[in-house]
Amino acid sequence: MAVRGRGRMDGVEVASRVDGRTARAERTRAAIVEAHLALIGEGDLRPTGERIAERAGISLRTLWTNFKDMETLFEASGAEVLRQQDAAYRPVSPGLPLAKRVDAYCRQRARLLQLITPSARAAQMREPVSDQLHRNRLKHIDRVRDEVEELFAAELAQAGRGREQLLNALIAASMWPAWSMLRYGLGLGVDQARAVMTRTVGALLAEVAAD
Repeated sequence: MAVRGRGRMDGVEVASRVDGRTARAERTRAAIVEAHLALIGEGDLRPTGERIAERAGISLRTLWTNFKDMETLFEASGAEVLRQQDAAYRPVSPGLPLAKRVDAYCRQRARLLQLITPSARAAQMREPVSDQLHRNRLKHIDRVRDEVEELFAAELAQAGRGREQLLNALIAASMWPAWSMLRYGLGLGVDQARAVMTRTVGALLAEVAAD
């Protein structure tokens, strides 16, 4: 009986050690992602492994033990940015009048686009040579597509054969490249850029709503 009891205790101890290692590994990975995004947010748009490790308070070896390369780190950091967006997202009711839906949608898009601006600027620099960053961008597009299709379902249905073209135009007007043009190409403030987005999205939808 004593032996069997000790075996159970050993099993608990082993499981506890495994759980502890897993928790430490998760904390380390989270610290690395946090350090990566913090450096980007401070303007270091191409942080090296050395700078990320130093910021996270770990060795370079530990960094590459947890992430085999920058692509896997881009994947984890991209997931964290999406998590932050989800936390900040507030659904807009499809039952609102069109003008109120457009206004609420564009206010939210402006807020979320400002949130992801540092990581979006960093990704823009490296995406041409990074498959993972391209996949990250497609996830953002898919989320906007889903939101637009739900929020403006009635207007998209009214567009008939022009539905896909209208949908693509709404998505394009709502994504970071358009926001970047407004903010950094034209030098508009956040409120001014949001007003232009609202006018663009509103005009696209009003065209079909008037038919």
